[in-house]
Amino acid sequence: MKWTESLELAIALADAHPEVDPTRINFVDLMNWVVALPGFDDDVRHCGEKILEAIQQAWIDEVQ
Repeated sequence: MKWTESLELAIALADAHPEVDPTRINFVDLMNWVVALPGFDDDVRHCGEKILEAIQQAWIDEVQ
């Protein structure tokens, strides 16, 4: 998975962290959790605030 695959990342995060409220996660934790996902294969330097916002929003949409 790559940073731009926000929906796929959100689904994987929801599966990996079902106890987490995605509206309350900070971006540092979010970035670290994405990087730790099995199948994630992208450069950490390509991550930015807009990408993390997109992933967070997709995760919020996924759990609602």
